[in-house]
Amino acid sequence: MFKGVVAGLGLFLLCGTAVADEAALKAKAAELTAEYAKELKAAMSGAMAKGGPLGALEVCNKQAPKIAADLSKSSGWSIGRTSLKPRNAAAAPDDYERKIMEGFAARLARGEKPDTLVSAATVEGRGGKTFRFMKAIPTGEMCLTCHGANVAPELKQKIAQLYPKDQATGFKLGDLRGAFTLKKIVDEAGK
Repeated sequence: MFKGVVAGLGLFLLCGTAVADEAALKAKAAELTAEYAKELKAAMSGAMAKGGPLGALEVCNKQAPKIAADLSKSSGWSIGRTSLKPRNAAAAPDDYERKIMEGFAARLARGEKPDTLVSAATVEGRGGKTFRFMKAIPTGEMCLTCHGANVAPELKQKIAQLYPKDQATGFKLGDLRGAFTLKKIVDEAGK
């Protein structure tokens, strides 16, 4: 009887630790997402003010990946953005991201607020356990300039030049534009 209680307590403590670790990972991922979004928004707003939509497009093309790469390097996380209709083919979603964003779209269609669309989970893969975090990016007013249904001809031309496989137009205000996506390996296979 005593062994069963001790084993049960050990399992409870282990699970409690895993839950606490996952909560800490989720908090850190949310913090990194907010930092990335803030830096990205500041860069986009500054570019729009200086060079209009063409300037913002340059930021999106060159500066946004650099912001993500710098933040990834300094934090030890993999940080990026993806979409069900990606502009950059290199940012196309993996199967996990696609499933989560399809869920976000369904929840949005049922009336959930975009800022509540968050997913966090530890998933098993070939490389071990990875903590995955995603937060929806709703289509805002500024987004419609390059991602809406009525993109200016000169902007369309530049988009086609920078992103020959672009799928990211035709959005309406409040649509699911994409998601921030973060990953961190928490337990490598065999270790």
